[in-house]
Amino acid sequence: MTRRQRRLAILLAALLCGGAAVALVLNAFNSNLVFFFSPSQVAAREAPVARSFRLGGLVEPNSVRREGDGMTIRFVVTDSARTVPVVYRGLLPDLFREGKGVVARGKLQEDGTFVATEVLAKHDENYMPPEAADALHKAEQVRRQMGAGADPR
Repeated sequence: MTRRQRRLAILLAALLCGGAAVALVLNAFNSNLVFFFSPSQVAAREAPVARSFRLGGLVEPNSVRREGDGMTIRFVVTDSARTVPVVYRGLLPDLFREGKGVVARGKLQEDGTFVATEVLAKHDENYMPPEAADALHKAEQVRRQMGAGADPR
């Protein structure tokens, strides 16, 4: 092998290793990317089915139900326009309350139920994630356009 062929082989091997490293990093990034959706977006079928994403909104009053095992909780998340039923198995944060903001991470099932693997509650009265605040604001605008007497569900 001549000197020129050796340099070319080393260059090709370096490019191949670099390309493989970039592909692995991009694949890992794509696997860990989690999008945020509001109940209105879920109802409009914008959210992926059987892929992890975050669902945000308010816990609908009088919707929290605990199963007999003591660990499974069912509740409804709303953005004032649409609702999504949620099932979560585990311990809820201390700040989790009906009528308060919540962000749940999990997967949407074929039947429209969101199975959460993590539930985060709003920290205080003044803070809400920007995505959740925008989703609630948009849903309120849609509700007003539809008329106060119409039931959007």
